[in-house]
Amino acid sequence: MVSETAKPIDVVLVGGGIMSATLGAFIKQLQPDWSIRIFERLGDVAQESSNPWNNAGTGHSALCELNYTPERADGSIDITSAVKVNEQFQVSRQFWSYLVNKDLLPDPQAFLNPVPHMTMVWGADNVDYLRRRFDALKDHPLFTGMEFSEDAEVIRGWTPSMIVGRKRSQKIAATRIDVGTDVDFGALTHGLLTYLKNNGARVYTEHTVRNITKQRDGLWRLRVKHEVGGTQFTVQAKFVFVGAGGGALRLLQKSGISEARGFGGFPISGEFLRTDNPEVVAKHLAKVYGKASVGSPPMSVPHLDTRIVDGKASLMFGPYAGFNTKFLKTGSWLDLFATIKPHNLVPMIRVGLSNFDLVKYLVGQLAASRKKKFESLQEFMPNANPKDWYKIIAGQRVQVIKKDAEKGGVLQFGTEVVTSADGSIAGLLGASPGASTAVPIMLDVLEKCFPEHMAAWTPQLKLMVPSLGKKLSDDPKLAKRTLETTEKVLAIV
Repeated sequence: MVSETAKPIDVVLVGGGIMSATLGAFIKQLQPDWSIRIFERLGDVAQESSNPWNNAGTGHSALCELNYTPERADGSIDITSAVKVNEQFQVSRQFWSYLVNKDLLPDPQAFLNPVPHMTMVWGADNVDYLRRRFDALKDHPLFTGMEFSEDAEVIRGWTPSMIVGRKRSQKIAATRIDVGTDVDFGALTHGLLTYLKNNGARVYTEHTVRNITKQRDGLWRLRVKHEVGGTQFTVQAKFVFVGAGGGALRLLQKSGISEARGFGGFPISGEFLRTDNPEVVAKHLAKVYGKASVGSPPMSVPHLDTRIVDGKASLMFGPYAGFNTKFLKTGSWLDLFATIKPHNLVPMIRVGLSNFDLVKYLVGQLAASRKKKFESLQEFMPNANPKDWYKIIAGQRVQVIKKDAEKGGVLQFGTEVVTSADGSIAGLLGASPGASTAVPIMLDVLEKCFPEHMAAWTPQLKLMVPSLGKKLSDDPKLAKRTLETTEKVLAIV
């Protein structure tokens, strides 16, 4: 037990997922003398959204995800978001490469494997769109090596499973880039936390942070419950990061910081179909993203993914969305209701009234039969056999709802860092691309919460992320050098 009079902890990380692990690794490198404590509610770390079977494992770099390249009214393709997401992922790759080079992370293939990223579409309009998207990206330094084809035989060479059984008359097109990755964020989280534990940090599993309050002396007081036996104790902390996934909103509300007012959460559950049949898996080595149906939300983009977990390859297709009121996969049915407050009620109502397409999509997903869901897979893999596939439940996504001056409230499909005015507490809300951009997100947390340290920390940060403060998209030579370096260190090529 930790007593109330114990020396204040420098950094408390709430939640044992990829975000807390990443921030902890940064702080341990920058201030090795600072004390760090991590509290995780479950019996092991990385069991919610960071678990490899609770997410698709895509190293989100916009190489294949069409929702990052919308079509403008004039027919041109807007690549702004695609470039931004790719830039962010390159920052993550640099930090991981630094840790691998320092032997602070194990063999990179323990958490990352090269898997080509593809996009495949069908229908004349979609083919035309994909061609224009390819033309807009192919000469960009962050998308070098992307290929495009409308030839079924060429695409068969890339991934046979998506061509065999398809009608010859169907107009198709695909792009491919061979430097895509499959990331096991669970293994990466374990690796980062092992490094932290080996260097003095303490990880407490089966410990739930029940409350967070600000003391008059400026310290944070956390009430913690040990789930085994129910013992409760308190700790004091100089800085708190709430990286508890779906549980972050409730804790930020309990902290009383004004910056958390107006925020709400909209939970979305998910399912995937998975196969481990070696014969099926062998015919598909890629992460292949398609195009969402007209009117469907970004989260509905279908994709057929190679997953490599614990050295074994599987395939996963989805997502099939659903709805329940839990904010965590292992959470409570009361999670949604517990976060509804007077200050976020109007934004949540406004979002509900203005997102009919999302509601319609979720109702349709909930009502869809197993046969109907499997037909979606067969659009990707025409000869897919139901006997080879089984359902798995994905992690819960909690989309951010926030106040908006014009609309009253908006639903945000991304992540949001919430920080107190004095920088003594921060939390992360939201979902995809999440884990892939954990490193730039945590750099943002460092800048917002520790501005007085940034001048002293910057030289070390530049060793960990050499492109810090620069945009790779503005410097083709730097982009080429950075990509080649990280590809070599992380064994991507």
